[in-house]
Amino acid sequence: MSGHVTAVSSNGEYSFTKPNRDSITLLTGLGVEGDVHAGVTVKHRSRVAQDPTQPNLRQVHLMHEELFAEVGEGGFKVAPGELGENITTRGIDLLALPTGTLLRIGDNAVLEVTGLRNPCLQIDHFQDGLLKQVVGRDEAGNIVRKAGIMSVVREGGVVRPGDTIEAELPSGPHRPLEKV
Repeated sequence: MSGHVTAVSSNGEYSFTKPNRDSITLLTGLGVEGDVHAGVTVKHRSRVAQDPTQPNLRQVHLMHEELFAEVGEGGFKVAPGELGENITTRGIDLLALPTGTLLRIGDNAVLEVTGLRNPCLQIDHFQDGLLKQVVGRDEAGNIVRKAGIMSVVREGGVVRPGDTIEAELPSGPHRPLEKV
């Protein structure tokens, strides 16, 4: 499974959206250099309030650009970085990857997929009604989260738009993604 990076984004301040950059630097075990969510322990405010000593399984947020077209059919306009992701992708089915998948990006960077982003009401503050577009239910009534995946940095490196992404699936039985 492969794809490519279409945009990279980061923000040193707490903000729902993240400005696009020419490149971002991934730091092993921490996340995106200069990003507010980088660190060994949790940085998302709701997680910090629960237990600030939890490991940060949400160091780097990836989102598939194909989602923007999907929500566009519902009348929403979303561009890279506007939903808070660090890496926007195309051509790789992020939501179908199992937990523990390694994503090799560009020349050196390696991310390990930890789970699904669990979007919150901030999405409706960005565009009213958008939350229902990115979280829904399947035919069996199961919750379906489409707002991207979370990961941790296993090997650092610079990531730029146009970089290739190669997915290396874990060995053994695959565990489906769950919210993190």
